[in-house]
Amino acid sequence: MTRSLMSILILTLCLSHCALSTTDMINIGAGIYTEALMIGEVDIAYIAGLFDGEGSINIRRAMEKKKHKGKPGYRLSNSMRISMEITMTDKSVLIWVHEVLGVGTLRPKTVKGLRKDGTPYLPQYKWRCTFRDAYHVCCLLWPFAHTKLPKIQEVIEHYSTQSRENVVNLEEYRHVHKNT
Repeated sequence: MTRSLMSILILTLCLSHCALSTTDMINIGAGIYTEALMIGEVDIAYIAGLFDGEGSINIRRAMEKKKHKGKPGYRLSNSMRISMEITMTDKSVLIWVHEVLGVGTLRPKTVKGLRKDGTPYLPQYKWRCTFRDAYHVCCLLWPFAHTKLPKIQEVIEHYSTQSRENVVNLEEYRHVHKNT
């Protein structure tokens, strides 16, 4: 499948999952940004490059024991854990990424030990987002990604194959829970 055909498919999937209308999505060349988030193409391209160099995507499939709702005991669930993160020593860049994307968490990363020359490691910081937030970020980064493109496509394909009946709109969920 060509990248331009894949671009149309990704845009269609993002529109259906992100609860945005076509007027909310503006296509500028290969780049896409949303008016709702006010993220410019240059910012998305920069974050994609930063993510290609410093980031990682973790996708883990496993059987997990989960409690039955309202019933005693446990059930087995075929679960998928999706997370993406950027770890680096420059905190100001990660603060900017966190503010621009509007999702995820920013925390200090525990660094243990010393370098071989005996000097301490610099403090590190980690921006991380999971599940549907990771999916939304993947939709934004996809047109600009290179080295992480296969993993980004895997995340997008995972959410595109799911049933949409039980999908919760994140914006509505956040709005309801922010006001309670």
